Amino acid sequence: MNYFSSNFKLGILGGGQLGKMMLYDTRKFDIYTAVLDPSAYAPSRLACDEFSIGDLLDYQTVVDFGRNVDVLTFEIENVNVDALETLENEGVKVFPSSKTLRTIQNKATQKTFYSENGIPTADFLKFDHTTNINTALDENELNYPFVWKSARFGYDGTGVKVVKSSSDLEALPNVECIAEQLIPFKNELAVIVARNVKGELKTYPVVEMEFHPEANQVEYVICPARIPDAIAKKAESVALKTAAAFEHVGLLAVEMFQTENDDILVNEVAPRPHNSGHYSIEGSYTSQFEQQLRCILDLPLGNTESKVAGVMVNLVGAEGYTGNVVYKNIETILGMEGVTPHIYGKKQTRPFRKMGHVTIVNKDISEARRIAEEVKNSIAVISQ
Repeated sequence: MNYFSSNFKLGILGGGQLGKMMLYDTRKFDIYTAVLDPSAYAPSRLACDEFSIGDLLDYQTVVDFGRNVDVLTFEIENVNVDALETLENEGVKVFPSSKTLRTIQNKATQKTFYSENGIPTADFLKFDHTTNINTALDENELNYPFVWKSARFGYDGTGVKVVKSSSDLEALPNVECIAEQLIPFKNELAVIVARNVKGELKTYPVVEMEFHPEANQVEYVICPARIPDAIAKKAESVALKTAAAFEHVGLLAVEMFQTENDDILVNEVAPRPHNSGHYSIEGSYTSQFEQQLRCILDLPLGNTESKVAGVMVNLVGAEGYTGNVVYKNIETILGMEGVTPHIYGKKQTRPFRKMGHVTIVNKDISEARRIAEEVKNSIAVISQ
C-alpha cells in the first residue's frame, strides 16, 4: 500500500504529547492522520489532518472513528478494547492488537501473564477490592511494606503507592488492585522493543531511569544505562522474551528492576511510545515515534543505535502552581550546549503534570547528566 501522499488514513486514539510527537513524523512522511481525543485543547489537534472530540472509553465513539481509517493505533492504554475487537473483526487493522492491549490494560491480568509465561517479576497477590488486603495481612500472606497498584487506570505516578502502615492502606481507593512484594533494587531500567507486522524485531539500548522520590515520576532517563554489559545483555534478553510472549506489533516499552543480586524483574510494560524513549528524537538514528510508524505500517525497521549519549529531563508542573503555564528561565537552557526543549502544548499547569521534556546530548554521558542537573535547576514550570 502507498502510505505517503496518498488517500491512506492513519487513525490515532489519544491526542496527548505522545500523539503530537508521532505526528512530527507523519508530517515528515506526508501520511494523512485523524486523531480522537476527549479534550478540545489536546496537544495533537494542530498537527493532524482531522481532529475529533470524543470519549476514548465509549464503545460507539471508538467504533465510529475507527471505521473511517485504514490503520488504527493508540497513544494511551485507556481506550475501549471491545471497540477495537469489533473493528478488527470488521477488517480494520488495529496495532497493537486488542488482545495485546486487553492483557496490558489491567495490571492484575498483566502480572498473571508474566507468571504464566515464565517472565521474571516481583511476587504479587490480586485483590478484587483494596479492603480485602486486610485479610491477607491478618493471615500473614502479606507483610508491610508492600507496593499497592490499582489494576486499572493508573498512570504518571497515580495508582501506585508504597504502603508502610494501616493508615497508608486506609487512604487508598477501594478498587481492584494488586499488592506486590517491595523489591530492593539498584536500578530501574527500560528497554523498548520494536516489532513490525512481519515479526522483524529490534531493541533500543537499555536506559536507566531516575525517579522523583515523592511523585513516583521519572525525572531523568539516561542512555546508555550506566551498568555493566552483562547486566545490559540480561535486560535485553528479558525484554525480548516479554515481547515474544505478547507477539505485539508496534513498540513495547519494558520497565524492569535490577535487584541487589543483579536479577532482572519486569515491573510493567506499555504498548506504545514511552517516556523512556523520548531521548531518541535527538539521540538515535531512528526516533521511537518514527519506529512506531514503521512497525504498524509494516515498513523496514530503522536503526535503533544511538548517535550520541543522551539524558532526558521531564518538565513537570512545580508544586504550589496551578493555572496558565509559564516556562521560567527557558531562555537560559536554550543557551546551553546540546539542549533541546520539547513543550507539549498544555496551557494549564498543576503540580507534577507532565508539561514537556528536555533532551541533553553529549559525547560524554557524565557530562550530559551534569548538564541535565543544571537544566533541572534552571527551568521552572510555574503559572501566571
